[in-house]
Amino acid sequence: LLRIFIIWAISSWFRRGPAPQDQAGPGGAPRVASRNLFPKDTLMNLHVYISEHEHFTDFNATSALFWEQHDLVYGDWTSGENSDGCYEHFAELDIPQSVQQNGSIYIHVYFTKSGFHPDPRQKALYRRLATVHMSRMINKYKRRRFQKTKNLLTGETEADPEMIKRAEDYGPVEVISHWHPNITINIVDDHTPWVKGSVPPPLDQYVKFDAVSGDYYPIIYFNDYWNLQKDYYPINESLASLPLRVSFCPLSLWRWQLYAAQSTKSPWNFLGDELYEQSDEEQDSVKVALLETNPYLLALTIIVSIVHSVFEFLAFKNDIQFWNSRQSLEGLSVRSVFFGVFQSFVVLLYILDNETNFVVQVSVFIGVLIDLWKITKVMDVRLDREHKVAGLFPRPTFKDKSTYVESSTKVYDDMAFRYLSWILFPLLGCYAIYSLLYLEHKGWYSWVLSMLYGFLLTFGFITMTPQLFINYKLKSVAHLPWRMLTYKALNTFIDDLFAFVIKMPVMYRIGCLRDDVVFFIYLYQRWIYRVDPTRVNEFGMSGEAPTAAGALPPAPAPATTTTAAREEASTPPPTRPTQGASSDSEPQEAPPKPAEDKKRD
Repeated sequence: LLRIFIIWAISSWFRRGPAPQDQAGPGGAPRVASRNLFPKDTLMNLHVYISEHEHFTDFNATSALFWEQHDLVYGDWTSGENSDGCYEHFAELDIPQSVQQNGSIYIHVYFTKSGFHPDPRQKALYRRLATVHMSRMINKYKRRRFQKTKNLLTGETEADPEMIKRAEDYGPVEVISHWHPNITINIVDDHTPWVKGSVPPPLDQYVKFDAVSGDYYPIIYFNDYWNLQKDYYPINESLASLPLRVSFCPLSLWRWQLYAAQSTKSPWNFLGDELYEQSDEEQDSVKVALLETNPYLLALTIIVSIVHSVFEFLAFKNDIQFWNSRQSLEGLSVRSVFFGVFQSFVVLLYILDNETNFVVQVSVFIGVLIDLWKITKVMDVRLDREHKVAGLFPRPTFKDKSTYVESSTKVYDDMAFRYLSWILFPLLGCYAIYSLLYLEHKGWYSWVLSMLYGFLLTFGFITMTPQLFINYKLKSVAHLPWRMLTYKALNTFIDDLFAFVIKMPVMYRIGCLRDDVVFFIYLYQRWIYRVDPTRVNEFGMSGEAPTAAGALPPAPAPATTTTAAREEASTPPPTRPTQGASSDSEPQEAPPKPAEDKKRD
């Protein structure tokens, strides 16, 4: 649902509104609604041909005829072996040498009314209005990328020598023909009175009108929606034949609209062809979930995915709102913000080095900009125009904010990262040695990026612990953005559900679990450091209502108190004589403490 909404929004933004249709015919008369050239219950024949040529004319070649089915009824949903109106045919195709060498192969489908033939050269048996034709390339070209990686210490690689040779001959990207053994031919059971020029997209790509009569031909749709990308395999010279199962089924109008909407990719044309392949691979996980997941769990997944999108937006909004309105940094880990910027930069450089698609690059880049903006909220950033970089650009200077320096938070933050470094640096050194010894890389730059990225992916959750340490030292969690944390935590729980529904790496599932553990520790701290209205927190504020005099008056003495006791209570305590004063001087009353000292105490 989210993908459909995004595609609709982008297509509405980039595509101009349709031009007003000319509802008048050539003679000025209004256009009339057309009709289907094949009425309901029309008796028809199916002819399927396989050829190397995109335009087929060799009807007399028996080797090209793959399947011929007679006496099909248009709109029949009860015939066939399974009483669902479907028929199928399976055979092995002997492929020519040109197809083995990355050539194309096409399927040509003809539906004719009973008693007619699709060959135009047979004048007695051919009728233009009694024949509907559709063709399509049935092999699929996919890019295979080869990255020249090696062990940086030994110079050896575990890649196939043949693959290395092909990479040297064809370059790092090779286009290879792939094959899938299944394809379905659907004829849409539709008799809508379409008006030429008024068919809504993307249906207008499939509704073909006759230029003379103005009526439209039956809609033929090649359905390969359920052909998963993992089931395609490359065609090469070692294959002498290819299996092919062709199925014929009727299709309702609303289901055809769903398939047509899913197969439309025009709004993404400006992003390049590489996005198509990655989009197909991403859709595979959705299709597998639809095929293999329990229906109740699937319905729950759809609901929580919508909730996930809402929570993600709310978390983003509250995060920006929290940092934008923040005046004091007491209780917040500034070093964690800088470490987050470092993490975002590593991820951005890593995906740029590995040629990730444009959409992911843009999203990560926006995340880096947001993290850089947070630096301006946790530090005083100024441009030093007197000392310029290379004599051209002002030098940026960073200074801790006073609310951070003057509080105990900076001490605890430095202490937390000092303890954290005792764990992180040995782990980083061990992971760097492991990556250098056992993994292959394109070069030293790629090794540094992949090593840092893998380390952050594995041990990045440790960077969330300094805030836990600061909370422990301050015995308070009032400084945390709890609304944003709650939304992110709910999204983490939703990610746990997706982690078990959709196939993904085990490390990602472990990452979701450890994020849950950290959040539960936050909840435990919130429970033990409960709100005490009488306690002054790190901001110098308390939950009690302030009085007009600024302090509570002393309680009156009980009526049973004796006069001596009253005199003793009213006598101020003696003060210690200051240096240089005589010991027999009169005792002086201690000056009252300033309000700031009281808050600090």
